[in-house]
Amino acid sequence: MLHSVIMAGGVGARFWPASRKARPKQLLPLVGDRTMIQDTVDRLGDLVPSDRVMIVTNQALVDPIADQLPALNKQAIIGEPCKRDTAPCVGLAAALIQREDPDATMVVMPADHAIQTPDRFRDAVRQAAAIVEASPSRLVTFGIRPTYPSESFGYIERGDAVDDQGGVFRVKMFREKPSSQVAEQYLAAGNFYWNAGIFVWKVATILEALQRFEPAMYEHLEAIAASHDTPAYAETLETEFAAIDGKSIDYAVMERHDDVVVIEAPFDWDDVGNWRSLARMRPSDAQGNTVHGKHLGVNSRGCIISGEDEHLIVTLGMEDCIVVHTPDATLVAHKHDEEAIREIVQQLQEKGWREYL
Repeated sequence: MLHSVIMAGGVGARFWPASRKARPKQLLPLVGDRTMIQDTVDRLGDLVPSDRVMIVTNQALVDPIADQLPALNKQAIIGEPCKRDTAPCVGLAAALIQREDPDATMVVMPADHAIQTPDRFRDAVRQAAAIVEASPSRLVTFGIRPTYPSESFGYIERGDAVDDQGGVFRVKMFREKPSSQVAEQYLAAGNFYWNAGIFVWKVATILEALQRFEPAMYEHLEAIAASHDTPAYAETLETEFAAIDGKSIDYAVMERHDDVVVIEAPFDWDDVGNWRSLARMRPSDAQGNTVHGKHLGVNSRGCIISGEDEHLIVTLGMEDCIVVHTPDATLVAHKHDEEAIREIVQQLQEKGWREYL
């Protein structure tokens, strides 16, 4: 059977001050009326029933996520005791699913992406699931055809086409986030995709890969899974998970496995990684301003404004700026400097101003 695992442990630092530790971007309605994690569950539709949806997050977010997703069993929301990147997250979910369904296939996806064509997304996942049913040792990922030379994404270099599988290619190599010059080369070459971080595989296959490539991690995860549904689970999760050397699933498995294929994604996708991404997702006014909230713009162009309906934001003579208002903090920045928002969060930590994190 097909199971869905949603990774929801990020902090969304580039969306500060709207995104905070207690309410990060996946719990915010950045793109529409529903929050990003609600949208992620919604787009599964009839692909996966609610009793086969698992969310892995951090312990502090278990209750807020449960509040936003009342149709899900709270036991299916797994709270990590500490941050250990995506490989332990995926491995723990796989180990828990395998206990209930040894032959399970799992689709793994982040909670903070926007996909505007959910029907195409479901069709693509069905195609990927059919691939791993036919070849259980195979790992499937999705690549997004790039539309501009992004320095913010990892890339997948595709190899030969897989016979009888339209739009499916062997992965030649995973590439790290490139410089602007290299990103231009990737775009021109035509055989590189953005790495969407969405995967489909058999739970047994990913666990075998972790056992082979990351045996110490695998042993910790197996100990946690073995204690599930016992009185020792909470303590075992706390101690064993903290002992894991955290790694991304790309480093731990994908870059080392010998049977990885990439499907060219047929769906519209955006990782909603920063404030500028809202300009791609939301309509703009006649002056090119993207507005969420109440705004009066005078001689203001190309700005991104985010606030609340009961608080008026006025911009005068502003161009290419980001203005974000929250009850206790306001950000004003040039939109081409927004990667430095991470530095703001770091400085808040250094100053001990934790109430703003």
